[in-house]
Amino acid sequence: MHDARIIKAIEGKYIELLDDLDERGRRRWAAVEARALGRGGIAAVARATGLSDRTIRNGLKELDDPNPLPGHRQRRSGAGRKPHATTQPGLHEALNRLIEPTMRGSPTNPLRWTIKSTYQLAEALRVQGFQVSATSVRRMLASMGYSLQGNRKTREGKQHPDRDGQFRHIAARVAARKRRGEPALSVDTKKKEVLGNLKNPGQTYRPKGEPEKVKTHDFPDPQLGKAIPYGVYDIHSNEAMVSVGISHDTAEFAVAAIRRWWDSLGSERYPEARRVLVTADSGGSNSSRCRLWKVELQKWADETGLIIEVCHYPPGTSKWNKIEHRLFCHITRNWRGVPLETLEVVVESIGATTTESGLEVHAWLDASEYEKGRKVSDEELADCNIKRNSYHGEWNYEIHPRVSA
Repeated sequence: MHDARIIKAIEGKYIELLDDLDERGRRRWAAVEARALGRGGIAAVARATGLSDRTIRNGLKELDDPNPLPGHRQRRSGAGRKPHATTQPGLHEALNRLIEPTMRGSPTNPLRWTIKSTYQLAEALRVQGFQVSATSVRRMLASMGYSLQGNRKTREGKQHPDRDGQFRHIAARVAARKRRGEPALSVDTKKKEVLGNLKNPGQTYRPKGEPEKVKTHDFPDPQLGKAIPYGVYDIHSNEAMVSVGISHDTAEFAVAAIRRWWDSLGSERYPEARRVLVTADSGGSNSSRCRLWKVELQKWADETGLIIEVCHYPPGTSKWNKIEHRLFCHITRNWRGVPLETLEVVVESIGATTTESGLEVHAWLDASEYEKGRKVSDEELADCNIKRNSYHGEWNYEIHPRVSA
């Protein structure tokens, strides 16, 4: 029997080496110490380390084995505790029933209204008589091909039968404008941003322990208002202009942004253009059914003498609009984690947006007031010089300048 000093010394060495040893290393180290102590060494090392005497004996066998384990293996094949699925038949099936997506909302599902974490799954399995921990559930889920997944926006709702046909039509019209050296634009309104010292999703690098302090509640401040970014993206030149409004997202505001793009950028870049193609969603301020949108475009056509060709994406396909993934996503990335306290911050953040592919963004503040709910009479609409395309004229049409009397 070895005295307490020896056991204490072994315990100290074990604690020092513990973080550097894997399962196989602990077993073999304990066997070497036990062999060095001689008679009673196994009991002394087991007492000092907390390892079982069986583990130490297995280590001794490994030391004497002429065919040692490969360096990457901890145990021989088949060694160790049997998996829960082997010792508890039906466990995999029970777990699969709990997480099966088609069972969501079933009155008999014990996790109908709960977040299905591994702890809750383990508890539900224990209620059914299985002996399993949250860690074991996590391993089983991985072996069954499951992983933590977030939501992904891919379902577009009911698809129009001519959806793909309209996509091909838009692609052909964009290509035609490129061949003729004329602009093709993608336009849309970005999500409205409430101004103030409010939390903005995302993270930025700051000194450790010094996060940006923002308000606890995201209540809008009527005095600060909101920012309404309307984007005009030039598909051919990878250049964009964003007009930041402060009143309402109306068709008049949308066309004012396009007009500003032409006056500031487009007319200089395309001096020989006789036609401008505008691709837009089917809803919002640039809706295919919005009368004011067409009336305001008519005014712009009269002012410039340009033919305004408009192609709308089919309903439910707004994410296919090029401005979404060529401009708006980069703006969101650029100001992530930054409180949008003032209009100046919004405009400057948008204007500073760049990409490795050479995107250039210009931003202006549009402080004009735009009337919400403005009505357009039948006579005003009829006075517009609109020529509808033979293919889905409700989506594809041209607005020609009116000849003055």
